[in-house]
Amino acid sequence: MPIQQKNTTPQTQTAPEPPSPLEKVKGQPQLLRGMKDILPADQPYWDAIRTVVEDNAHSAGFSRIETPILEAANLFTRTVGQETDIVEKEMYVFVDKSGDKIALRPENTAPVARAFLEHGLISWPQPVRLYYLGPFFRHDRPQAGRYRQFWQFGFEVLGDAHPVVDAQLVYLAVSIYKALTVPVTAHINSLGDSVCRPNYMKILTEYFRTRRNSLCEDCKRRLQKNPLRILDCKEPDCHTVSQDVPQIVDHLCEQCRDHFVRVLEYLGELEVPYTLNPRIVRGLDYYTRTVWQIMDEGVEDHYGQTDLGGGGRYDDLLQQLGNRPVPAVGFAGGVERLMMRMRERQYVPAPIRHPDIFLGQLGEAARKKSLKLYDTLRTLGIRAAESFSKDSLKGQLETANRLGVKYALIIGQKELMDDTILIRDMESGIQEVVDFKKVVPEIQKRLAKTNGAVPPEKRVAV
Repeated sequence: MPIQQKNTTPQTQTAPEPPSPLEKVKGQPQLLRGMKDILPADQPYWDAIRTVVEDNAHSAGFSRIETPILEAANLFTRTVGQETDIVEKEMYVFVDKSGDKIALRPENTAPVARAFLEHGLISWPQPVRLYYLGPFFRHDRPQAGRYRQFWQFGFEVLGDAHPVVDAQLVYLAVSIYKALTVPVTAHINSLGDSVCRPNYMKILTEYFRTRRNSLCEDCKRRLQKNPLRILDCKEPDCHTVSQDVPQIVDHLCEQCRDHFVRVLEYLGELEVPYTLNPRIVRGLDYYTRTVWQIMDEGVEDHYGQTDLGGGGRYDDLLQQLGNRPVPAVGFAGGVERLMMRMRERQYVPAPIRHPDIFLGQLGEAARKKSLKLYDTLRTLGIRAAESFSKDSLKGQLETANRLGVKYALIIGQKELMDDTILIRDMESGIQEVVDFKKVVPEIQKRLAKTNGAVPPEKRVAV
């Protein structure tokens, strides 16, 4: 909109212009930075993601688990790692009224491991397969598809050390993105274990020590505590320095090398697209052996691609929580970034099913009778809509037209006196008077006939 120059001469001074409706109203509540409202227009995409995740989870034998949003802060400092960005910079931590140090969960693997131990799932037949979908929190820098409250879906397999399980989880992740029309590639690496990783850490430390002046301040500190974290740094200079770093796969022990080779063989059998990437280390300390990130093939970021999720094996995590060693592996994917990619690819979610019936009424007595009929229809699984708060029958039928219902059931004064109801075909306009006691079976018969002639509703392929 062009800016109009105001006349400032005293003789012709005008009243100030009213504020634009786009301007913020003083005192009006505003969304917190890094948060996002999930509006009705977003819901079909969320429903599609939820449906694909749940269908894949159930078909692969996973059971759903929900953990609290709040956990003891030391659950994450013990497992995720003191030197990780999550613990150092991003975790929301506070002291509650009882004096306990509490954290908003930044990830869900550690809470699932806690629940696995606390509720005795370790005594279940192994492996235990669990999945989840929920909100998480990190004080991260907000950007496209990345929020401070973000949603993730995830899968965890606890109690199985076989490399085929790693490959199956990668395959499951790729299948979910493929079903939602987002082509991806798994970037995969191995971090070794407590046997071979210490020697690699020495090699890594020597490599970065000779290039210390090129590292950011955070990575200079990481060099002393955990040089592996330098490979995860997003600063351009650190990324450049890491390009020629010695690869950990060249320094794996025999057991870790055999495990990794077999994972790759299984991925080949499953025809999963993957790329060996020595820079994949993940941002959490509990990972061992196989780690991977799911990269969008069609979208590039500063480093060539965009990751949509990732996972890996964490065989030492439950031991860190005070239990005997339990082998485990998991994966998590971000919902917001996935939904953004779906929209970019013009993904069309399954349409929301509209109501079949609309109840119209005229007068207080007709409204009360319609209320009871409305309850009966919905109890029988018939999708019914209404505008009981409106008195105008014309306005109610306009609502019925807007909703695209097949039939309107109308009760007026005459219908009340005769104990009948008017069935109106909203497409043809034909109306028929029916005995009120027979309206439910009549509607069921008409809907069965009409719905049978309509092609099955398009659903998301899994």
